[in-house]
Amino acid sequence: MAEHATDALVIGGGPAGLMAADMLSSAGLRVVIADAMPSVARKLLMAGKSGLNLTKAEPLPAYLANFGPQPAWFAQILAGFGPPEVIGWAEGLGQKTFAGSSARVFPEAMKASPLLRAWLARLDRQGAVLRTRWRWVGWQGDQSAFDTPEGPQRVRAGATVLAMGGASWPRLGSTGDWAGQFAGLCTDFAAANAGLCVPWSDHMTRHFGQPLKGVALRAGKTVSRGETILSETGIEGGGIYPLSPDLRRGAALVVDLLPDLDLPTIRDRLARPRGKATLSNHLRRVLGLDQVKIALLQEFARPLPDDLAPVLKALPIRHTGLRPLSEAISTAGGLRLDALTHDLMLKSRAGVFAAGEMLDWEAPTGGYLISASLATGRHAGLAAARYLAAGR
Repeated sequence: MAEHATDALVIGGGPAGLMAADMLSSAGLRVVIADAMPSVARKLLMAGKSGLNLTKAEPLPAYLANFGPQPAWFAQILAGFGPPEVIGWAEGLGQKTFAGSSARVFPEAMKASPLLRAWLARLDRQGAVLRTRWRWVGWQGDQSAFDTPEGPQRVRAGATVLAMGGASWPRLGSTGDWAGQFAGLCTDFAAANAGLCVPWSDHMTRHFGQPLKGVALRAGKTVSRGETILSETGIEGGGIYPLSPDLRRGAALVVDLLPDLDLPTIRDRLARPRGKATLSNHLRRVLGLDQVKIALLQEFARPLPDDLAPVLKALPIRHTGLRPLSEAISTAGGLRLDALTHDLMLKSRAGVFAAGEMLDWEAPTGGYLISASLATGRHAGLAAARYLAAGR
């Protein structure tokens, strides 16, 4: 078994791990980055296929509200590397950014690969050493143990940053297997930013792949106006993802098919003479309902009531819960924040820090996931550097 020594070891080569390594290596420390996959940042590259939404350019209170209730100290970590800092970081790597109409921020290249290449080049210049196909299997005494193509390896490090991700998209490297090493310190993983399973009847088949536009979806106290897609398995897309926490807790899903019209207006329009028109054509003409909305109404509101307006404003959608964890964009659960110090160091293991989606926090899509991973990676990396500087 080969043994190695380094100042700092970062386990996991996603955004959080690379940011931690950036902070440590820029402080002049010897850094080894170990990743289980053949290449790093695979989930980041996958996100880049749809434009790489880095963050959201919005006021800090609105930004932080998307992470739900958090301890004040953790909110400070997120705020310490918020939207302006993420933009500055990307542009510091030579990737100019722009904000779309929804305030979502993207690199002008609209993909992740140029940014990742520039970042890895900087890490290389700073002396960070990258080891791929190194799968962490736990600790052996004060050393981290790995299975590698070259056989078992052990690394002794003055400080270690764990950034092994959650349990979504396991084929990209985030399997969540590491949780078995932290008995009693983790909350079980659960799907977040996931599609919804809906057992459609046969008449819905022709609408699969069609967007559901101009609606408001509500579960519990959360309302989303984003667009969704009807799929063979249910409902997918940015409009349903923010409802994941409430749906996971068992909240009912209702859809307002006409969110910009109130009940009296809808009733007034429905009362207009229908003539020989079918009900579907009447709904299309007086309310502007498209075929997908009418199909949903027929799917979930039969027999149609005489007073149709309340149903149009709150159509209940029968479902069987969120899609499986492996299909989720992100996960809730992971290392509990109360198991960590405010420096993101494990209370149970001095010199070991954690960051990214390993931690038990949750946020919707829209740039929040990448931003928070960068923020926690930065915080853990800086804290690990201070730990080493103090000679602990």
